Amino acid sequence: MGDLKAEAIGLDFHYGDVQALYGIDLPIHAHAVTALIGPSGCGKSTFLRCFNRMHDLHPGSRYGGSLLLYPDGVDIVGPDVDPIQMRMRIGMVFQKPNPFPKSIFDNVAFGLRVRGGLSRGEIADAVERALRDAALWDEVKDRLGESAFRLSGGQQQRLCIARALATGPELLLLDEPTSALDPVATAGIEQLVLALRERITIVIVTHNMQQAARISDHVAFFYLGRLVEFGATRQMFVKPAKPETEAYLTGRFG
Repeated sequence: MGDLKAEAIGLDFHYGDVQALYGIDLPIHAHAVTALIGPSGCGKSTFLRCFNRMHDLHPGSRYGGSLLLYPDGVDIVGPDVDPIQMRMRIGMVFQKPNPFPKSIFDNVAFGLRVRGGLSRGEIADAVERALRDAALWDEVKDRLGESAFRLSGGQQQRLCIARALATGPELLLLDEPTSALDPVATAGIEQLVLALRERITIVIVTHNMQQAARISDHVAFFYLGRLVEFGATRQMFVKPAKPETEAYLTGRFG
């Protein structure tokens, strides 16, 4: 599929009797940042959580259509697919930093130990690599045994990114990762996203239009559970094709 890492094809999603997504067709380009924008309740986070089957944790939820992960073309939402396997391939970071009540080291090592098959030395190497990838190693290398709760908010969020990166995911999902952070910590996370996209495909939900403009390559505008418009970031912000997109980007609603 060329430069695609994933692709939604006619993706529907229901919470019980309530339909939350309608026929989403959306390409996710490899080694790029795709930003999902739109007003609250429009389906952005619902769409994002389809990728790692988070909805499976709630009874009565069901999928329609396909959500393909390349290069093998596995249908993430297919009935025969093991959600645990998908979560190993796809990392997720949430709105509020959510470190486990463990040491800094054990937070990052958690997924590696669940997966198994690595020696203590290999786990230590992988933890260091993930912390370096998350631009956190120099700040915590002498305090790996300390509780993760002793880190600042911005450091905790980078720790959560390191934890997501440790298992070597192909796709990284970020659900408003800076909404609980101050401007300095937010800038740090944005720089990190720009550096990581060289090696990993990133999908980010953001309410911050300036953030989407700064860090994304492609933008998808959702409204009422539907994809209204998708395109290159610059084109979307300079000359959106749909009047609804223009109204949202200029602050007329949302």
